[in-house]
Amino acid sequence: MAKPTLADKDFLTPTEAAVFFKLSRRKFYKLLEEGPHNFMAMYGERKLIIKNDFINYLAQPGVKEALARDERHINKKRLKTQNLA
Repeated sequence: MAKPTLADKDFLTPTEAAVFFKLSRRKFYKLLEEGPHNFMAMYGERKLIIKNDFINYLAQPGVKEALARDERHINKKRLKTQNLA
């Protein structure tokens, strides 16, 4: 059985969410530390991101831009290998 792609998942880990939505991991984790959000679900000690709720959160004005990663400083080779996983 094939592993589901990030597009097929309803719940994402914070790292998966940062990759899928092309966000800065540092800024995204800082957002998660600020407190519980409507798009977060806890599974034991693990934080999971509810994808549809997070899409609605990103639709708010200015949110996506504030969390976006700066493409100028990304190692393109590393980025390609992360997207393949």
